[in-house]
Amino acid sequence: MNDITHYPLLVFLISFTLLWLAALLGRYLLQKRQKPDKELWEDFGIVIAAALTLSALIIGFSFSMAVNRYDERKNFEEGEANAIGTEFVRVDLLPAADANKLRALLKSYLEQRIAYYLVRDDQAIKQINTRTTELQTEMWSAIRAAAAAQPTPITALAVSGMNDVLNAQGYAQAMFWNRIPIAAWALMAVIGVFSNLLVGYGLRSNTAGTRLLPILPLLVAIAFMFIADIDAPRHGIILVRPQNLISLAESLKPQNPTGTSGDGAMEPVRR
Repeated sequence: MNDITHYPLLVFLISFTLLWLAALLGRYLLQKRQKPDKELWEDFGIVIAAALTLSALIIGFSFSMAVNRYDERKNFEEGEANAIGTEFVRVDLLPAADANKLRALLKSYLEQRIAYYLVRDDQAIKQINTRTTELQTEMWSAIRAAAAAQPTPITALAVSGMNDVLNAQGYAQAMFWNRIPIAAWALMAVIGVFSNLLVGYGLRSNTAGTRLLPILPLLVAIAFMFIADIDAPRHGIILVRPQNLISLAESLKPQNPTGTSGDGAMEPVRR
């Protein structure tokens, strides 16, 4: 079961509620117990400025982590497309029967990899992963049999290409698992709560102060949602679209009579 950081809208709702409650606590409860001393306002300003600065640094650091992981997911998607496209060309070095079998397996494998990036349902992802593992086993068995029957340096190129295909999937899978740690989210939440508590305590007791109270919780909650959206591989709005894999699949389709030959041979896709 996924944690709440996989769902950006839920992150926004929960964080805004907690931060706004913290600001209300600082304004209505703490000020009633002990109103700020005028002589301590300057020191209080230093404390609240430090808290807000620390909060901004933690949010910025987490945003940078999320963006880096998003970029890595895009890079590994490109790597998968290159590896599959290269292997599709290299299987032509094998005997015709083996080449035809591997091309059919690679096309099925490519369909599963595209679906892996597009599907959001967790149960469907499990089925895709199972089918992907089965296809990997079939492809490796086929290339191993061809290499055993004809152990030449040329055949070794096809074997090496298949190894790259399998490795590329593992790298992409690892980046989908590599997300911002829960400890970082907890640190952001704690600092955000205390920052809003101090802001609520420091606002003046008038109508203007009451109207300004939700602004900081709203801004911080939006920042949390944006970080969660970029960091969530499947449940956010900003997702990695498998454009390189889709382009590869389109290029493997039979060409029209006015185009190039439809034997499926092609160069690897590069962005």
